Formats: sequence, structure tokens, C-alpha cells
Amino acid sequence: MSKRKELVDLDLVLPNIPDERDTCVARLIELLEAEGLARVHVVRANGTARLCLHYDPERTSVARLRELVQVAGARIGDRYHHENLRIDGMDCPTCATVIEHALQRTDGVLEASVSYAAERLRVEFDGEKIARTAIVQRIQALGYAVLEEGREAGWFAEHRELIFSGVAGLLLLAGWLTGLASAPRGLSLGLLLGAYAAAGFYTLRDAWQSLRTRRFDIDTLMIVAAVGAAALGAWEEGALLLFLFSLGHALEHIAMDRARKAIEALAKLAPKTALVQRDGAEIELQVEELLRGDRVVVKPGSRIPADGQVASGNSAVDQSPLTGESMPVEKQPGDKVFAGTVNGEGALIVEVIKLARESTLSRMVGMVAEAQTQKSPTQRFTDRFESIFVPVVLVGAALLIVLPPLFGLPFAASFYRAMAVLVAASPCALAIATPSAVLSGIARAARGGVLIKGGAHLENLGVLTAIAFDKTGTLTVGKPKVTDVVAVIGNEERLLTVAAAVESRSAHPLAQAVVTESKRRGFTWREAGEVEAVIGKGVRAEYDGQKVAIGNARLFEGETIPEVIQKQAVRLEAEGKTIMLVQADGQFLGILGLADTPRDGMREVLARLHRIGVRKTIMLTGDNERAGRAIADAVGLDEVKAGLLPEDKVKAMEALGQRYGLVAMVGDGVNDAPAMARATVGVAMGGAGTDVALETADVALMADDLSKLPFAVALSRASRSIIRQNLWVSMGVVALLIPATLFGWAGIGLAVLVHEGSTVVVVMNALRLLAYQE
Repeated sequence: MSKRKELVDLDLVLPNIPDERDTCVARLIELLEAEGLARVHVVRANGTARLCLHYDPERTSVARLRELVQVAGARIGDRYHHENLRIDGMDCPTCATVIEHALQRTDGVLEASVSYAAERLRVEFDGEKIARTAIVQRIQALGYAVLEEGREAGWFAEHRELIFSGVAGLLLLAGWLTGLASAPRGLSLGLLLGAYAAAGFYTLRDAWQSLRTRRFDIDTLMIVAAVGAAALGAWEEGALLLFLFSLGHALEHIAMDRARKAIEALAKLAPKTALVQRDGAEIELQVEELLRGDRVVVKPGSRIPADGQVASGNSAVDQSPLTGESMPVEKQPGDKVFAGTVNGEGALIVEVIKLARESTLSRMVGMVAEAQTQKSPTQRFTDRFESIFVPVVLVGAALLIVLPPLFGLPFAASFYRAMAVLVAASPCALAIATPSAVLSGIARAARGGVLIKGGAHLENLGVLTAIAFDKTGTLTVGKPKVTDVVAVIGNEERLLTVAAAVESRSAHPLAQAVVTESKRRGFTWREAGEVEAVIGKGVRAEYDGQKVAIGNARLFEGETIPEVIQKQAVRLEAEGKTIMLVQADGQFLGILGLADTPRDGMREVLARLHRIGVRKTIMLTGDNERAGRAIADAVGLDEVKAGLLPEDKVKAMEALGQRYGLVAMVGDGVNDAPAMARATVGVAMGGAGTDVALETADVALMADDLSKLPFAVALSRASRSIIRQNLWVSMGVVALLIPATLFGWAGIGLAVLVHEGSTVVVVMNALRLLAYQE
């Protein structure tokens, strides 16, 4: 007997993995094939990742197959774990590298990625080799803390760097003043040693951790320079170096907290409790206790506690915290609502359809947290540059100490100059230049209703040269609408009333479009008699004592269609519209034109994209050329590629990539998933309404409209611009300070002042993105 196939949703088998590219999927496939299945692989069906299982029905039943999959998935899930942990105590980008390297060399840890900007660790580990507690203890042993979700660091913990720096500054000032006052040198020296200890506490800790992992970093350079200054008797300069270095880090940390809190504010949108109707009474429960099917009471002005569907009541809901929509959205029974959005003036009863951990808001917060730990191409470049540059600087400083005395230069002067070069060459601003901008950009996008799933996608959005769009449901509303009413006998009211009376008996989208238009105009009608559907042609029925026929030209084959009707039919079809001829007792009353209409404001959206530098906009549609061209002309698209199957869209994206370079694909995240995956950046609409859009895209527009796309592209371009500015500032300062210190034009004090000043400048520059307006 031939093999059979069975599809199983991947997220049901491995619910905790980020996507199908995770290594746990490969482990699951290997395990299932070892159990005797002919072949196992991942496919995408309707935008959802699924396991495709090829099996022999003579050896395995469907029930046994599903049991096998669940057992294998449980084994993988129980053994391999994914955690996204909040790290406290990192005071510089090097701390993130230290933690990463320490964990990556720990047996059982499969992957570790730390974002200093976001204070986040993404770790995957083998539960049979190491426990989560052991990972936490390893981090604590390095001098950092792991904060549980929802728990904030205390006031002292948040401000400790600034406190230590302030103490160091006071001790430095006191030591300098006592020196000027000719006080005993021991007193002045004691105060300066105190300044060394307070300012150098965290720097020394970080340098030591780096050296333990066999790495030389910025903290190492600073400690060596400070110790060198002390060895030369320049205690004031050494203390000033450490004080300014610690103060710069403290200010940088406070500034970065602003960006982090902008993202953490998302998680606080959902209320903690909900008023639930159970057993005839209303009780207050924690949102985590809500079950599917529960009915929650949402009072006017309060936040909706869970994703659900309106069971009763009417109200306007402010969805801007989630989708960025500027106007409240009217809700009535049957409409979806989302956790964290704000109810208007009407009371609602909402039936819960998703648990708290599954809500769109919860998943969005999780994805943003995940995005922060993913390094952008520029950040990976600067990391590689720093890993090479710092050891080179140390070697160069050593040569600067050793070689000049051989040619007669005093050792003290040579040593001091080498220490100044160490300070000048520290790429501190470079290390924070990109992550600070990426964090701010992702935070600003999330606040505007755009979910960007990582720094790479943030950067790529800004260099797009072309954008391809799906037609139906993306550029258009996705529903047919009556666009033309041409009455030949009688008036438009008579034509629409007869058509609506007959079509109201049908659930076909075209029929419902006719009914909707008639109701919009305020027309009423009596019920038609029995309706006969003629497949592919139209319908026949009796209405008001007349025999009525409504359909396309094929319904009236053998009959003489008036020339005026024929001309109108040719015109409407040339415009890509569907036609409905309406006949009553053998007389043609007129013709209706229907089409899927463009979304409101689409022409302006595309015009804005062109203004910000997108050279080409292209439609990819499975519809015919005429219908596609009609929509394209209406909204101002540059190109149309019509009659495409899903696999043709993938080939079209490959061709567009060869022609234009970096190309985005915009769709609804369902049928367009393969093409979106092939694009440089896949953009899905309606992330708040469809799980598929959230999962499949690199960028999700949370509202179901494209007005946020120009904002996302412009924000990305602004982010890239700020990243470039930061790189120029950070590398420019290093390039200027190295020769200045090398030739003795600048000492340690000036070098550290300029160095730390540039670090604060790049962070403050990045934070401008939080206030970005297109």
C-alpha cells in the first residue's frame, strides 16, 4: 500500500519554540524518523507551520501516529528549554559579552545571546545536562542578577552606578582641594584612593570577569590606564579617569532605561483583574485565571482584560495602545476585541477566546523582548571590530611604553602617553552606538502599532528599493462592492430594489454586496419568491408578480441584449469589474457593476512611500490582468504581475530581488507566507487580528490597514541614519583622540572627558527615536 500523509500543527507539538527554524524541530524530526516514519518535514499551510508525516497505514494508525508525535514532542519539550531572562547589573556592553561567553562555554547551554540595551538574555539549554537554577547561579557568580518577570530592581539597584560615581566625584574633589590646601599628603592620597575604589568598583569587576574569560575589553583598558597613572604619581588624573568613566556609564544606563521602560510599558497595558460572570454572579478574578468561554464585564472607560469576542453591548474601543490606530473602533456583538485596549462609553460583555498568555498583547510583548536580543548586521560588525581592535590597542600601548625609551625618551613620559592612548582608543561609544538606536527604534515602532522582530529587519526596512503587495485584502478591502448602477428602464431605485429582493435570498458575496448597497441608500423591498440558482451564470426568481433574472451575459444566451446594455457591459468589464444584468418579464432594467474596491487612502500611502525613497511598487495577484490593472491605476502602483499562483509569487519575488535588490512583500500573512519568506522583509497586516500575521512576518502592522507602512519605513530610515551618525561620532572621536594623545597634544583628563562625552552623545542621539514623528 502507498504511503499516506498527515499534517499536525507544529505549535501544538512544540508550543515553546519561537519558529520552525529552531533546532528543536530538527531534533523532533530526527526522533520521529528513528521511530519508523518514512519521512517527516515541515510545511507551511495557510501560513501555519505544520509537521508533514509520511507513514505506512498498514503499520501505524492515525491515532497511534498522533500519540507518537505528542510523546516525541513532550520528550523534546521536557529536555530542551528556551528562556528569555531579565538581567540586572550590567553597566556596559562588555557585560553582555562576558555573560554570553561564560554561558556558551557552560556544558548543557546550547545558545546564549545577551542584549545589553534591553537587559535581556535569550538562552536555550539541555535540561538533562543543566538546570535553569544552575544558569541563574552562573550569572550571579559573574556579579549580575536575574530578575523575575514583573519584578523591578529596587531604587538603590537602579541608581547604584550613579551613587558610586557621585561618591567618587566628591572624594576626588576633596582630595584635590586638600592637595591645594597643602594638607598632609596622606590625607589627600587617602581621599583619592577612596575615589579610585568608588569609581573603579564596577569597572574592575567587569575587567576581571573579562580577563577570566580570556578577553580584553574597554574596562580592561581603563583599569590599566588608571593603574598606570597611579604608578606615575598622577593620582588625580587616574581618579578623574575612573570618575568620568563611571559617570558616563551611569548616565548612559539611565538614558537606556528610558528606552527599556517604553517597551516594558506595553506589558502593563493589560489589567491585572477581570470582572467575570460565573454561576449567575459577578466575581473578580486575576486575568491569569480566566478560561476560554468566560464572560467578562467591561465597564465604560476600563481596559479590556483578555482577547475575546463581544457577546453583547455596543461601544467604541480605543485600540491605539496595540495597533496605533488614531480613532476608536466601533464594536458590536460578534466583533473581536483585544487585551489592553480601552473601552469607550458603552458597557460590553466579552467572551474570552484566548488565555492571558496567548493574548495578542502578551505575544507582542514577548516578541519585542525577543527582538531586542537579536543583533543587527551593524552591531555584529562592531562586535567583531571591537574584538580585534582592543587587543591591538593593548599591544600598541605596550610597544609605546617599551620602544620610545630605547630612543632616549623618558620612561615616565612614554608610559603616561601610552596610558592616554589607551583611554583615547577605548571604543565605548562604538559599542553602544547601534544597540541603543535599535532598542529605541523597536520601542517607538511598537508604540506606533508596528511590531519589528529584530534589529536586522529594522535596518533592512530602511534600505528597501521596491515593495510588492498582494491585491485582495491588502490593497483592497477584500469584499465586492457595487460601484456602478446603470438603469435603462425606470430609475436606480427600481433597479436596485428588484436586484436586492432576489439577491437577499443568497449568501454569495456578490449578492450580499447588492443588498448592502440597497440598504445603504435606504431602499426597502418585499420578499422574493423561490430562487433558482444557475451555476456560474446567475439566479432566477419571481418578485412582485414578475419573472426576474439576474446574472452575467451567459444567463441570457439566445436572447437579444439591448445595445446600450452591451456597451455598458464592455465598459465595465474593461475596468475589471464584474457585471450583473437585471431583467424583469423579458425587459432589461439595467446593469450593475461590482468590484473589490481599494482601501481608503491607498493612493496617499503609496505616494508617501515614493516620497521617502521607495522607487518601485508592484502588485502580485492571482486575479486577472484587467482586474489587477484597474486597482493598480486607481491607487497609483507602478507594476502589475497578474494570474499568479502562490508558487508563482515566490518566483516573482526572486525576479524582483534580482532587478531591484532589497524588496519587501506585504500581505495578510496567510496565502502570501511563501512570498513573504522569500522577501528581504516580509510585512503582514492585521497582526492584532490574526495569529498567522504575527508568526509569519518579519514586520507586523498591528492594525488591518497600510497607513502605518510609510511610518515603519521612514522610522527605519531614521534609525539607520542615527546609527550612521553614531558610528561616525564614535569612530571619529577615536580617530582624533589617538593621534592627539600619541603626539602629546592631549592628556588623560581631556581624553577621558571627550571619550565619555561621546558615549553620552550617541546614547542621547539614539533616544531621539523615541520621539520620532514622520
